[in-house]
Amino acid sequence: MGLKYPSDLAAWQKWQASSKPERLAKEKLELATGFVAGLVGGTVSVQETVEPLVGILHARGAQPQLLVVLDSTSPTSLKSLIEPLKYLRDQDLAVWAPQDVSDLLPGEGWEAQPVAEQELGEKLPELKICLALGHFLPWSAAAYQLAQKQGLRFIVAQHGLLTPYAPPLPADSTLLAFSQADADFWISGRTDVDYQVVGSQMFWEASQKPAVPAHKIQDKAPIFLGQMHGAELPRSSFVYASLKFVRENQAIYRPHPSEKDKISRLIHTLMVKLGVEIDSSSQPLNQVTNPVVSIFSTGVLEAALRGVPAWVYHANPPAWLLEFWQRYGMNRWGSAPTPAPEVPEQEPAQKIAEILTQLLEQ
Repeated sequence: MGLKYPSDLAAWQKWQASSKPERLAKEKLELATGFVAGLVGGTVSVQETVEPLVGILHARGAQPQLLVVLDSTSPTSLKSLIEPLKYLRDQDLAVWAPQDVSDLLPGEGWEAQPVAEQELGEKLPELKICLALGHFLPWSAAAYQLAQKQGLRFIVAQHGLLTPYAPPLPADSTLLAFSQADADFWISGRTDVDYQVVGSQMFWEASQKPAVPAHKIQDKAPIFLGQMHGAELPRSSFVYASLKFVRENQAIYRPHPSEKDKISRLIHTLMVKLGVEIDSSSQPLNQVTNPVVSIFSTGVLEAALRGVPAWVYHANPPAWLLEFWQRYGMNRWGSAPTPAPEVPEQEPAQKIAEILTQLLEQ
């Protein structure tokens, strides 16, 4: 099994836009409302005007040869793209992001300024490499276009676990994968993408923490990690599996940070009325000592690395989910806890920095 859309980004984007009907309806309503308001105010013409994409370019040094594109400041994005920079303190670097992220960058000497996509090449005349999560988000897509135009190397850093609905890799790119299995899965038989296995920074960091003693886990209620924001399954599937598990096992439901939309909040209210305990604390997941259960969250493997019992659960899992569980060694609820995944001896961020340094020297 591989990707549903192994090379067609447009087809993947069409799927993503239609994967959550309520999200698509909201976007269409906002677009229509804005268009009507523009017509009333005389500010919208029939011919659509596309505004240039503008981001904040953070530069260190006079001649950056490496551009890191940070579309998102999620923890996984930062671990895959920004953590390696702490090992590149002697390099001139650039980071392009939708907003000022100076406080997230390692070291000193960063200067930030707004730069439009068409100005990137002029601002970075010595550029050799672009590093991003792919080319499926606006700022990384613009950087990929620049790389294609100027013959630059485009490198993709894996930042999460892969389902068949992951976006396709850019043509002629290099993948830095968590594992050989992930590289094979994401590339899905293509011959225009090469790769190196570097490991997962988030798993490596979890493995460095002291194991949680058994007495701190014993007799605690399991915590079910919410994933209603996901596009891989219908919302009804997420809700049914979550509600069935927490009610049958007196578990605590922990909403995903993205479960802030109106429908998710209504579902949380319904859960409370049905007697479900909602975890509303701000305790980081890597400090939780309750047993962990989810449908396919990375939190299962992070918990296993900390010595916390962890499982996956779905009342009626589709074939791709069963394959996902098998590929990542996740054990189903009712069996032995999920074993900790293997992690490399070398920190992945350091490995990525070494690879980038070698490529820059070529």
